[in-house]
Formats: sequence, C-alpha cells, structure tokens
Amino acid sequence: MRDFAEIWSYLASGPLIWLTLTLVAYLVGDTLSQAFGRNPAANPVLIAIILLGLVLWLSDTPYPVYFEGAQFVHFLLGPATVALAIPLWQQGRQLRRSMLPVAAGLLTGSLVAVVSALGIAHALGLDRETLAALAPKSTTAPVAIGIAQTLGGSPTLAAVLVLLTGITGAMVATPVLNALRIRDWRARGLAVGTAAHGIGTARALQVHTRAGAYAAIGMGLNAILTAFLAPLIFGLLG
Repeated sequence: MRDFAEIWSYLASGPLIWLTLTLVAYLVGDTLSQAFGRNPAANPVLIAIILLGLVLWLSDTPYPVYFEGAQFVHFLLGPATVALAIPLWQQGRQLRRSMLPVAAGLLTGSLVAVVSALGIAHALGLDRETLAALAPKSTTAPVAIGIAQTLGGSPTLAAVLVLLTGITGAMVATPVLNALRIRDWRARGLAVGTAAHGIGTARALQVHTRAGAYAAIGMGLNAILTAFLAPLIFGLLG
C-alpha cells in the first residue's frame, strides 16, 4: 500500500493523469451505455462524473488540481459545439421547410424553461443570487455562466445547475416523448436541445441524425433567446 501511495502521489503531480482518467471514465460510461442498449438511465456523462468524483474523493484531490490536467477536454467543448453544424447543414433543406413551427417551439421552450424555474424557485423563497444562477439553466455552460454573472448570480452554481439540467433532460426526454407519442424526429430533437443543451443534443445524436440536427438548432438558438429573456423575466421579480 505504501508503494502504491508513492506511485499515485508521483502520477497525480502531473497533469496527464487527470486527462487520461477523464477519457477512461467516459469510455467506461459509454461502454456501459452501449451494454444497456443506450438506455437513457445509463447516461455516459453521469457515469463518468460519478467515477471521477469517487477518484477525487478517495485520493483527496482538490478540483483545481484535477482541472489543471483535464482542461484540454474543456477546451474541446468549443470545437465540439461548432461540429454540430455538420448534421445541421445536412438537414438544411428540411429545416427551411419547417422554420415557422421551429421558431414557435423554440420561443415556447425558452420561455417555459426560464419562467417555470424562476417561478417555482421564487415561490419557494430562494434568494436572488440563487434565482440568477437558476434562470439560464437550460443553456450551454459558457452562456449560462455569463448570464448568471450579469444578473448577480454565482457562476459556479450556474455551471452545476446547467450540468444537472442537461443530464436530467437527456435521461427523461426519451421516455417522456415516447409517453406523449411524439414520433417526429424534428420535434423530439428540438425539444431535447432546447431543454437540455449540449448533453441533450449528444443524446439526440445517438438516437437519430435528424433529431441531433434539430437538437443543435434548439441548443444554439435557445442560448441566444435566453440571453434576452432571462434578464427581462428576472427583472420582473422585483
């Protein structure tokens, strides 16, 4: 055990170990997801988070130390988001034919995401800092953090809420949409992308290419809409 502790101490001092563990954790999560037939409950991101959390807890490693090594994955978030334009371009003709229902669904989804979160939280008596962090929960993390800071909320709390929203949305979207008997891949994708940003979009891409394309639309345009809607609705709370 002493030899193992010394080896671990040596490895943990270098940033490469945390990048490697992050990739391995996601690989394990994705493998388990495949083994369960891509069941929504077996979300690879959630599994990876649990595994990495256990490693950090057991090794008593501060998060800043971990992030120093894993920040390359964070950097790749930008290129990965841009890459979502590929399925979007492939579905361009279909998108032009359904612009009006897409716009209506997007506006409704954005409004419901902000109003429901703020309305319920305000009724429960949460403070304004928490409300500010909660308002942009359905947008992608960089946008949500910026909106939360502008409104006076905690960027850290905003990031956590975004992550929880994405994982929850990716897990419940398929059974809920199935229960509602919504079969149109465009509608399913747009709903998931609008409500659960990047994690939901990744789930939609796993299920169907067209759903992934419309999820990318929902994720991108919802971020823009929320940047306008969240401050307006937040200001109405007084």
